Amino acid sequence: MVNNVIEVRGVSKAFAGVQALDDISLEIAPGEIHCLAGENGSGKSTLIKVISGVHSPDAGTVELGGDVFTQLNPMDAISHGVQVIYQDFAVFPNLSVMENLALTTELAEGRTFVNWRRMRKVAAAAIAKINVDIDLDEKVGTLSVAQKQLVAIARALMSDAKLIIMDEPTTALTKREVTALFKIILDLKARGIATLFVSHKLEEVFEISEKFTIIRNGKHVITCLPEDLDHKKFSYYMTGREFEGSRFEPELDAVQPILETFKLSADGAFADVDLSLRPGEILGITGILGSGRTELALALFGALKVDSGELRIEGKPVVLDSVRSAIARGIGYVPEDRLTEGLFLERSIGSNIVISEIDSFVSAGVLDQRKADIEAQRWVDELRIATPNVENAVSTLSGGNQQRIVLAKWLATNPRVLILNGPTVGVDIGSKHDIHRVLRDLAAEGLAVIIISDDIPEVLQNCNRILVMNSGRIVSELDPAQTSEADLAALMSEDVSPRQEEG
Repeated sequence: MVNNVIEVRGVSKAFAGVQALDDISLEIAPGEIHCLAGENGSGKSTLIKVISGVHSPDAGTVELGGDVFTQLNPMDAISHGVQVIYQDFAVFPNLSVMENLALTTELAEGRTFVNWRRMRKVAAAAIAKINVDIDLDEKVGTLSVAQKQLVAIARALMSDAKLIIMDEPTTALTKREVTALFKIILDLKARGIATLFVSHKLEEVFEISEKFTIIRNGKHVITCLPEDLDHKKFSYYMTGREFEGSRFEPELDAVQPILETFKLSADGAFADVDLSLRPGEILGITGILGSGRTELALALFGALKVDSGELRIEGKPVVLDSVRSAIARGIGYVPEDRLTEGLFLERSIGSNIVISEIDSFVSAGVLDQRKADIEAQRWVDELRIATPNVENAVSTLSGGNQQRIVLAKWLATNPRVLILNGPTVGVDIGSKHDIHRVLRDLAAEGLAVIIISDDIPEVLQNCNRILVMNSGRIVSELDPAQTSEADLAALMSEDVSPRQEEG
């Protein structure tokens, strides 16, 4: 009988009276691809830190390689083959690939002088283990997200890994990059290396996982095989809620579009874009990374200069030469990266919400804090943002609640057009459903919405029309009711003639 790589038994952990884990058990066999799923705040990160020795459990044990620990430290975990690849990959961006891979070995062996030939040999051997082609002299900071992840995986394998924990590994990857990552995970499996795949992306976890453990509010909900689950059960076990899978169907009264573009072009970004958007619509714009979808969104928000073509609002030609001019015409933009572009993380929830309309709370140079607080609380209540106090820092919130803060910031300006770039990237199933509900409700009230996303189910279920971009051009306009996930995926990744209608 083959011993499990790891056995977690009855682990509990509390922080300041808050029970993060409550009697959690988990076991993983050699070569097993095991999915750990749960909403943000469910305890996934705490469990990872217990397994990797960062946190000591208040109760329970962790067994690695036949050794049972009640108090595990990081060196114990590493020496027993546990490696964690976090979302930031813990790489040194100013160092080369070779230095990132070989320096740990050099330090571990107590070497005093650098031997570049030896380091190159060590790094090359590490990269060879995952069978990819990466320039060893390239600075890691210049690599793509997928390449940084490969460097982190290669480094993990240098330490005789038996279990690799991947924390939300596909959040910033394209479909093609996800496929490449899964190929590596399957190769690890063939070599007897287990993977704990931590994610809440339904399509991906069903594609790669051999066993599921789902936790909710720090408690174990179920451990089962893929055939024991479907998407509906998976979502219910994660959230305790049942979601309807209805498709968005708008009630359109307005005939005239609120926003139109004609042959809109920006050199090196996109070309000859024609689109129209009416009040009450949710228009989806999709395409693989590099398709031009984000650049188009920035141009519609006045953040990217266009070189030719025309843009009209309510039938009148306009020039959006700045973000300020777009906001003045009622256009709001929720950016792709909420952490660096959409939020002041250390500032309060309230100040983040009212920042876009701050002038309306200032009289004679003095801020009316009471009015600002009332406005902030209104949006916290409206969007069901989970916080006991609007004075708390945004950094204290989960990803889903942070995304609602960005949404609230723009809704507070009373926009007529709202553009959302990756509206649910990095949020869990429950928050994703809630954000979609909010967008549908806003459209029903007459807001014109554009969703920029490569999440295929998201655009099919929540948009009444979809534009597919490829190489900077719109190549298809689709009716979601007549389009399958497979068809849309194929159109996103292949070159087709512009505006080819499906069917």
